[in-house]
Amino acid sequence: MYIDVHAHLDLLKNVLEVINNCKKKNIIIVAQGINPKTNRQVLELSENNSNVKSAIGIYPDEILKLSDKEIENELSFIGKNIKLNKATAIGEIGLDGTYENMEKQKEIFVKLVKLAIKLDKPVIIHSRKAEFEVIEILEELKCKKVIMHCFSGSKKLVKRIIKNKWHLSIPSNVKYSLQFQENAKICPIKQLLCETDSPFLSPDKKFPNTPLNVIESYKKIAETKKLKLDMVESIIEDNYKRLFFDR
Repeated sequence: MYIDVHAHLDLLKNVLEVINNCKKKNIIIVAQGINPKTNRQVLELSENNSNVKSAIGIYPDEILKLSDKEIENELSFIGKNIKLNKATAIGEIGLDGTYENMEKQKEIFVKLVKLAIKLDKPVIIHSRKAEFEVIEILEELKCKKVIMHCFSGSKKLVKRIIKNKWHLSIPSNVKYSLQFQENAKICPIKQLLCETDSPFLSPDKKFPNTPLNVIESYKKIAETKKLKLDMVESIIEDNYKRLFFDR
C-alpha cells in the first residue's frame, strides 16, 4: 500500500478516473480541504471512494477571505465531522508569511490546533515563510500528532521537528529537490510520510501532478536510506496507521 497524505483532489481534472487508477495501484489518498467549499468536496469524495480519506481545515489565506461568523461556523463544521469520523485529520492549516494579517492567521491557527488536540487527530501543516512561528505555536500547545507538509525551513528547524517526534511529509518532486532530499536524509524513517501536493510539485514539470506519482517519494526515500522499496512501503504504511488511527 502507498499513501499520499496530501493532495488537492478538487483541483484535478478527471478526478474520479485518477481515484480509480490509484485504487488499482493500491494508493490511499488523503484529500485536503482548505475552505468551506473544498471541505465539503473532500468529505463527499471520501464518503464515495474507499481509497480516499479527508482532511478538513482552513488554509491561511482563506482565513482572510472569511468573516468571523463564517470562520466560527466552519470551525463548528470541522469539529462535528471529525467527531463523526468523516474526516481523518485537520488540514491543510498553518501560517503563511507571504499573506497579510499574521495575527489573524495565528488566532485561527491556534483554534484549529486546539481542536485537533481535543479530538486527538493529526494536523497537516502549511508553514511557508513562517516555519519558526508555526513550530513555536505547535510546541507551546504541546501538539503531538503533526505532519509538516512540504517543509522548507532550515536544517536547525528540521531537527526541532525530529526532536518533537513529529512527521515530515516528503513530496514527489523530491526527485529533483535538494531541500526535500536533505529532509528525507536526516529524518528518521519512522517519522517520514509521503505526498504529492497534487496538482502541484510534479516530478515531471511538463505535466500536472497526480497521486499516482507518490511512488517517486518512496523511491527517493529508499535510495536515500539504502533500503528496499517494499521495506519503505511497509514502514510508511505503519507510520500512517499509527499517526492517523492509533488512539
